[in-house]
Amino acid sequence: MTASEVPARGQRLPRPARRKQLLGAAQEIFVAQGYHAAAMDDIAERAGVSKPVLYQHFPGKLELYMALLDEHASALVEQVRTALESTTDNHARVAASITAYFDFVAGNGEGFRLVFESDLRNDPAVRERVERMTAECIAAITETIAHDTGFRAEEAQLLSVGLTGMAEIGARWWLTSEDRLAKDRAVELLVSLAWRGISGAPLTSEHPEGELSADG
Repeated sequence: MTASEVPARGQRLPRPARRKQLLGAAQEIFVAQGYHAAAMDDIAERAGVSKPVLYQHFPGKLELYMALLDEHASALVEQVRTALESTTDNHARVAASITAYFDFVAGNGEGFRLVFESDLRNDPAVRERVERMTAECIAAITETIAHDTGFRAEEAQLLSVGLTGMAEIGARWWLTSEDRLAKDRAVELLVSLAWRGISGAPLTSEHPEGELSADG
């Protein structure tokens, strides 16, 4: 929510709309200042509400942050799952999965920083949520690899960890690089790298072609 979209102070909003407004304001403050430097006063002012209104919805700063973290973490997991389910063509699956990470880091509001670059990462609750998000993404990719290849579960999981790490770190590096490539080209390069490795995987009996070809 931009400054021009902040309702006038005192304007009554339905509870879901107010919550969305407060989360939008909190995200801007957290991204700009970091969790520790952010103050509830700043968030209330950015949202155009009084502090009592803010506290009616969120008991404290940590609850605000965790609500945002849950929102963004769930969004990334859903984007990865949707990418894997969008096609049975395995080359397209690799491309869609890597694209999901690039879309996530390039999203409006830099919400990805709350997940990957927060100054609160050492908090046990935050660390647990981020680790759970990563594990859910890895599990979704592992399931697809194990289903379509002849790899054992632990082998499929290791490949999934590699693909997930490449997609996440590649996307984050791309976003902050000085000579940033066009997003489509950056995705194309990483997909090519990943596909050269995974396409030669042995297939299950359901795929008699003998390798994980682009035709699925």
